[in-house]
Amino acid sequence: MWQDTLTPLLAFAVRVLAWTQRRLLTITAQPQRGDVPGWVMVTLMSAGLVAVVWVLADDWLRQLFQQAVDRVSGP
Repeated sequence: MWQDTLTPLLAFAVRVLAWTQRRLLTITAQPQRGDVPGWVMVTLMSAGLVAVVWVLADDWLRQLFQQAVDRVSGP
């Protein structure tokens, strides 16, 4: 008696596991490219901003650093 109800459940479980396995194989077979152009753009823009700030504030940053070193070093 209980075998009559267990057999359809086992058949259903096997179908679900087979579907899951096929789906996982399909997902893992596809290469993950990511967002390379976006990261390249962010990197280049960051480097550009650093270069602009460096050019504009070079003398000020040098003076600030020299004052800090002078204060630590003493007279």
